[in-house]
Amino acid sequence: MSELYARKANHKGIEAVELAAGGYYAVVAPQIGSSVLRLRDNEKGMEIFRYRDDVSIAEILNSTEVWGLPTLYLPNRFDGGLLKTSDGEYHLPVNEGKFGNHLHGFLQKRVHKIKALAAEDGKAYITTEYVYDENDFFFACFPVKFTAEITIELSDNGMRHTIALTNNSDKMLPISIATHTTINAPFVDCGRQEDIRLQVPAVKRINFNKRRWLPDGTQSELDKHDREYLSGRVPVLKNICNEMYVGGTLKLDGEDFHGCIMTDTASGKRLCYEVDDRYKFWIVWNDKGFKNYFCPEPMTAQVNAPNLDMPGEESGYEEIAPNVSYSVSQRFFTK
Repeated sequence: MSELYARKANHKGIEAVELAAGGYYAVVAPQIGSSVLRLRDNEKGMEIFRYRDDVSIAEILNSTEVWGLPTLYLPNRFDGGLLKTSDGEYHLPVNEGKFGNHLHGFLQKRVHKIKALAAEDGKAYITTEYVYDENDFFFACFPVKFTAEITIELSDNGMRHTIALTNNSDKMLPISIATHTTINAPFVDCGRQEDIRLQVPAVKRINFNKRRWLPDGTQSELDKHDREYLSGRVPVLKNICNEMYVGGTLKLDGEDFHGCIMTDTASGKRLCYEVDDRYKFWIVWNDKGFKNYFCPEPMTAQVNAPNLDMPGEESGYEEIAPNVSYSVSQRFFTK
C-alpha cells in the first residue's frame, strides 16, 4: 500500500510541505509562490518536474520560473509593460530590457499562506492563499485587489493543480494564467534526454515578431514540423523557442485527451499532462535545449493578449467583475 501523508517539512533550508498519495510524492513551497518543487512517481521511478538535489534554494529563487511547477498570473510578455483592460490602463515594470517587455507578473515570487493541509480518503492536499492588496509593492502599478488560492492534490489519479482568482476590487480583473511547466529531461530514472518525444495538441500556429517575441496577430496552418507535434515525434533534445499553438485534443488510449503526452521511447513510460478547456493555448520552450528540462506551458490567453486587436474569443483574454471568482485546473499522471 502506498504512503499517505501531508506534512510540513524542511526542504533545502525553507519550510515546505510534503505530500504523498497514490504512489506519488510532491514537495510544495508556499514561500515560493506555492510552486511544486518536486513531483515523483516512486512506483514507476519517474522524476517529473525539473529537480536536482544539489541545487540550492538561493539558485531556485534566482530563477523561480525554471524549477518545478511555478504558477504565473499575468504570464509571459506585455508590450512595453502596457496592460489595457475594459476600465483601466496599467503600466507594469519593464523587467525584460532586451525586448522592452514586462515578463511573468509576480505571483510566483510571493510568500503564500497555508489554508488547509490534510491527508484523507486516499488523497493528500494543500491549499494556499495569497491576498494581493496595497501591501504588495507591485500594487503601485497594478492597483486591482484579488485573492489567489492554489490547491495541489495527490491521489491515485496523479497530481491535480487548481488556481482560483477572486476579484476583491471595484475594477475589472484581467485574467491570463499559465504554469511555467518545467519537465525533467530525462523524466525516467536512468533514462536519456534523447529518448523523449513530445506530443502537443496543436491546431494552428500563432506567429511571433521574433525581434521582441510578441504575437503579430496572425495564425498559420500547421506545417510539416508543427504536425510532428500531433504525431508525437518531436524530440526535446534540440532548440525549441517559443513555439505557440492554439490547443485542441489528442487521443490517449483511444479516448479524447485535452493535453500533452510525453513518452520515454526506451522504456515506453508516458507522462500525461491534462488541462481543462480554459487553457486554450500551448507554448513550448526549452531554453535552447540540452539543459535537462523542457517546458510545455498551457496558457489561458495568448502572449500580450489584452493589447491584441482581436476579440477575446480569439486571444483568450478574459476579465472578471468585482466579487467574481475564476478557476482553472490541470492534472499530471503517468502510464
